[in-house]
Amino acid sequence: MSRLVCAFVLVLGALPIRATAEELTVLVHDSFSISKEVVARFEAEHNCTVRFLQGGDAGLTLNQAILTKHAPLADVLFGVDNTFLSRALKEDIFIPYQSPALARVRPELVLDPEYRVTPIDFGDVCLNYDRAWFASRGMTPPQDIADLLRPEYARLLVVQNPATSSPGLAFLLTTIARFGEDEAFAFWEKLKAGGVLVRPGWKDAYWGDFTAASKGQRPIVVSYATSPAAEVYFGKNGTAEAPTAAVLTPGAAFRQVEFAGILKGTKHAELARQWIDFMLSEPFQEDIPLQMFVFPAVHGVRLPDVFTRHARMAESPAWIAPEDIAARRDAWIARWNRIMTP
Repeated sequence: MSRLVCAFVLVLGALPIRATAEELTVLVHDSFSISKEVVARFEAEHNCTVRFLQGGDAGLTLNQAILTKHAPLADVLFGVDNTFLSRALKEDIFIPYQSPALARVRPELVLDPEYRVTPIDFGDVCLNYDRAWFASRGMTPPQDIADLLRPEYARLLVVQNPATSSPGLAFLLTTIARFGEDEAFAFWEKLKAGGVLVRPGWKDAYWGDFTAASKGQRPIVVSYATSPAAEVYFGKNGTAEAPTAAVLTPGAAFRQVEFAGILKGTKHAELARQWIDFMLSEPFQEDIPLQMFVFPAVHGVRLPDVFTRHARMAESPAWIAPEDIAARRDAWIARWNRIMTP
């Protein structure tokens, strides 16, 4: 071997071998959104790529994770909420992980003492109404969900089907928490008699029928307490006042908490733990409000100005324990269907 070849071999041996970048796959629901530059920051810090796999709405996404738990489609699942939490835990699809960043998360959002899931964000599902529609008619908007039975609000409300929509399920749970099971379904029978309109999902109801966001005919819709902030943020007129308002009287809103968890069977467990930590970091948490229009789970995260001025948080939201929801959810939805199906 010549001296030149020997020297080349020695140089090659001294060079660091560039590690192949890992790919982390995160299964998300269709409403998930985060800035590309935030994801790029994680990818650069960890020499990896992050791939997001959309699974449909929150319920459908969880179903996919359960059906493929012996050959998981992803390393991390984001988007399990407290209405589906017990089902997810019962199916035993997550690896426990207690992130050190949990110390900064609002303690009331930590619902799994075994840390199989980590709270990432939360929002309050409630009635929203079109301010201009009511003002133009000299009408007072509803101040509470019980007001919906008054004759002047007949045929003004559009809701989502709880079997196919997480906000729809949250509103059904609101009525059960507020009135008790039997009275809640009596309430729904009266809503049906009053001409409530039911749509499959949030987009259908909000962008298809809500007067403040579409050419529809319904000035009251089930949405989020943060939706007025979104109306201002995306509004073309730069209005100082939101065109919509949220109804947040005690027991009139349901708090929806969204979690992330590391799926059993992942081949990138360490990277998945780092991703969970990153989801609780300030760059990720500060990006949540204007990407998904919900509140970050970490206490004290800086909120955008439009959130500070126009997004609200229920002081006394309705509440049903996740295990009670798991035990009765299917029966409640079936009973709702029997009442609401023509």
